[in-house]
Formats: sequence, structure tokens, C-alpha cells
Amino acid sequence: MLSRRDFLKLVVKGAVLGNLSQLISPPLAEAVSAGEVRKLPVIMIETGTCTGDSISLDNIWTPTFSDIFTNIVDWRYDWIMNQAQGDALYGILRETYEKLPNEYILIVQGAMVQRDEGNYNHVAYDYDNNKLITGIDFVRHMGLKAKYVVAIGSCAAYGGPAAGYPNPSQATGVQNILPERRVINVSGCPAHPDWIMGTLLHLALYGEPELEKFGRPKLFYGETVHNRCPRRRDYDQGIFATDIGQKECLFRVGCKGPVTYADCPIRRWNDRFNWPIGCNTPCIGCTEPGYPDLMSPFTVHLPDIPFPGGTKVNTDSIGLGVLGLTSVAITGHIVTSLYKGRLQKNLLRSSVKSQHRPAIKKVKAFHQYRLKKNKNQE
Repeated sequence: MLSRRDFLKLVVKGAVLGNLSQLISPPLAEAVSAGEVRKLPVIMIETGTCTGDSISLDNIWTPTFSDIFTNIVDWRYDWIMNQAQGDALYGILRETYEKLPNEYILIVQGAMVQRDEGNYNHVAYDYDNNKLITGIDFVRHMGLKAKYVVAIGSCAAYGGPAAGYPNPSQATGVQNILPERRVINVSGCPAHPDWIMGTLLHLALYGEPELEKFGRPKLFYGETVHNRCPRRRDYDQGIFATDIGQKECLFRVGCKGPVTYADCPIRRWNDRFNWPIGCNTPCIGCTEPGYPDLMSPFTVHLPDIPFPGGTKVNTDSIGLGVLGLTSVAITGHIVTSLYKGRLQKNLLRSSVKSQHRPAIKKVKAFHQYRLKKNKNQE
């Protein structure tokens, strides 16, 4: 069977699923048939979601869903895929919970809707007690006995668009309502199918993958989009696009690649054919905590970067030969600011100012007029 080292090499090459059929499926199928490996039972639930991650997962190119179901996992519950319904379907959940504690994986898609005790989001019906089950109750009930809890998509991971301002549903990520568990976050809007199935593969074959600070598997979220971007040379040479649709580096038209951790440049979509920057549009930071609010507006250039001591480095000077240690320091400061939330706050503050600059000017002019008038009256 494929070693973990070889598996990680496939990840680095961006070919996890592309080579899976040849390298993993046959020996894994033999091991399952011989009883040497037990397929991981999977319960997948959708809460406050647009179903985008299910659609992403359904579009796996190779292997097919049939290969995955046959060789890797025991997909026991997923309301899109289920053939059963009613009490028979609820019985599957009951059986999994009672007979397979600490063996099944709970996959959650969608934000946790907390408003009015979660009653704006019902995900199942309890036929034993004749009542609706909220997303929060379901995830807490099933999650506490799961072997692993995996949040797929930015809504499940961090709240995502569902938790965007003003957040009337009080949406949040899975980790916030399951503090007792270590949730594996496979973020993205939507998450790439490789990230989802690659994480499940690692769980099935090798156990929990190494996670970074925000609970994401390092094998997919270990580097920034910027580090692997094919337009990095343009950035280093100061060759920037002035508008969306151009083929130069998109940093000055809002690309959030320098502060976004994901392997999109090597992973791509639609059987490795394209991705946002390949379509000449900026990265919008959809894998990061605080998305979309803290990355909006998507086409606004990053603000000046404040350094300790009150000095500032204008981001327009980055890539104009000012590289070396300065570039490393800037990148490190961006990362630190992202972790502490400073960069997102600066982005949001600068975007709000740019949107309301005309109104701010009018208010300032009005106050100056009032001050001048008061002085004249005195």
C-alpha cells in the first residue's frame, strides 16, 4: 500500500486524486476484502449551507464517487445521497451512534446557526421523541462520540459568508459549538474536492494529519497562494496588472494571495485545468478565517503595512527591487498580523474609508464651516 511519505509527495505534486486509482484503490480494495482494513463509517450533515461543498465533492474527476464508496469509506448518511427516508433513515443515525462510538467520522457542511437556540436550522427528525433536531443539537450529539469531526467549507470551519456582517442568524464555525473536540477544518468557498477526499484518505490510512494554527491540514494549507503563484516572478519584478483581466501580477487590484494559505496554484479545478488567477481574477482569500468580511472588497489593494516604531512600508514599493530581508520581513509581518487579526482589521477599515470617503469629506467640511461660523459670531 502507498506509504505516508509517498502520499505526501502526491499532495505536493497536486496529484492526490489523479493517481489514486492506480496507487491506492487496488491494494486498499484487496485489504478491505481480506478484512485487513475497515472502511471508515461517515456521517455527513448539512447545516447553514448553500450545498456548494457537496457539489464540489460530487465533481471529483478521478477516482469516481463509486471508487471512493467501494474502497475507502462507508458513507452511511448524507441527505443528498440517501435512498432511504423517514424512520428508516433515522435508524441509520441511531445505529451508528449506538454501535459505532468513536469509530465514525462526522463531516459537517455549513455554519452553525445559533439564533433562537438554533431553530432556524432543522436538519433531521427525531422519531423516538417526535421532534425536530436543530443543526447545533445534531452536531453536538453526534460530534461528541465521533472518532473525527471534519468541517468542510469556510462556513463550517469559521462561519464564512453565513456569518458575514451583520450576521442575523448568529452563525459560527463548528469548533465554537464543539469546544471539547479538535475539529479538522477543510476551509474554502467551496473546499476543493482534493482537500476533502485527501483529508478523508489520510484519516483512513494514517490517522489525523498534522494541523496548522487554524485547524487546517498542513498538507493542503501549509503555504500561501502567493508562494506558489505562477505570477510570482511578475510580483518580484514589480510588474503589476492595473485592472482585472490582465495577465500580470494581480496584487494591486486586490489579490489576497500573500495572506491566504492554500495550494490552489498546484491544485486547480475542473481536472487541474483552471483557478481564479488563471482566469485573471484576484484571489479573494476564501480559505481564511474572517472571510468574506475581512477580505472585502475583493478588488481593493492591501493597505500600507505598519511596522513597530511607527514606520510604514507602502505596499506599492514591494516588488520594485526592494527584496531580500525586507521582503522576508514584510511577509513575516503580514503573517503575524493575520494571526492576530490586525491585517484583516486594517483591510476592513481601509475599504470602509474608501467606500465612504465622499461622505467623510462632506462631514469634515460641515464641521469646519460650523467652527468658522462660531468664531465669527464670537
